[in-house]
Amino acid sequence: MARGFRKKIRQKNTENSGFGSNASGRFINKDGLPNVRRTGVNVFNRLSWYHTMLNLSSFRFISYLVVAYILINLVFAMIYYLIGVEHLTGIDKSDPLNEFIDVFFFSSQTFTTVGYGRIAPVGFMASLVATFEAFLGLLTFAIATGLFYGRFSRPRAYLRFSDIALVAPFQDSTALMFRLAPYKNNALTDADVIVSTAIEVIENDVPKSNFYRLETHLSKINTLALNWTVVHKIDENSPFYGFSEHDFNNIDIEIIVQVRAFDEVFSNTVVQRSSYVTGEIVYGAKFVPMYYPNKGNLATILDLDKINEYQKAELPAQTGNKE
Repeated sequence: MARGFRKKIRQKNTENSGFGSNASGRFINKDGLPNVRRTGVNVFNRLSWYHTMLNLSSFRFISYLVVAYILINLVFAMIYYLIGVEHLTGIDKSDPLNEFIDVFFFSSQTFTTVGYGRIAPVGFMASLVATFEAFLGLLTFAIATGLFYGRFSRPRAYLRFSDIALVAPFQDSTALMFRLAPYKNNALTDADVIVSTAIEVIENDVPKSNFYRLETHLSKINTLALNWTVVHKIDENSPFYGFSEHDFNNIDIEIIVQVRAFDEVFSNTVVQRSSYVTGEIVYGAKFVPMYYPNKGNLATILDLDKINEYQKAELPAQTGNKE
């Protein structure tokens, strides 16, 4: 069970994290969104449905559209069936199942405004329902088209972060490091990273979260084409100075990462966030290389399957241990 840290940390606590000291749980989820649950408003005001649909994975987005399409047509098929199949021409009346199947496909044809013509409404009620369904179909497909365009046209960083952070040897000392890499063929330039940490401390027997800015060995690069290993050296200016393996494994720690870069295709700035918490930090290890030249030395191979691969490494002795 993770716990708070009772000793004093030399670095000054920062106030611009955006989170209060009494906030709890993970602050930033792995998908980069804040881990905040809002109450006091209903679900329609609490959620931006446009943002929700844009942030869905492609599989879930398509699945929701298909399920919604089927459910809408089932509802209208039931309405037509309750009105009476005698108000629809061309229905196969051999048995109730065939009747409902024909009514369902008539609904789908009306909803999409295809209208093959074999089945047609007869009478006021059936015609009124078909008119409303066709109008609803036009609106629904207009919204779906807008969502498709928004998902394809939205600038995104398309970065993959390592699932773990390491405490590794670095320049005769130790450093906290993680790595990231672009996984699509987008061109990112002028990339910079901001890293901070939240450490739970015990003050007057009350747990609270203190936030600290982590200085990185290299905070900006000109071109983000290969993997980028972000390194925070653990020295006297680090809040982790003197932390032992026991501290990293038992104190509530969260490393919050924000990467900002310029996408040349969209001519826009893209941002992506991630985080690492206690249990996702491996002590005494180093990453293995994940890129190498191809045969003939004509190009560089970036193997994204190796982004999490590491090997054990011996760390130099530390001073200022806080145990």
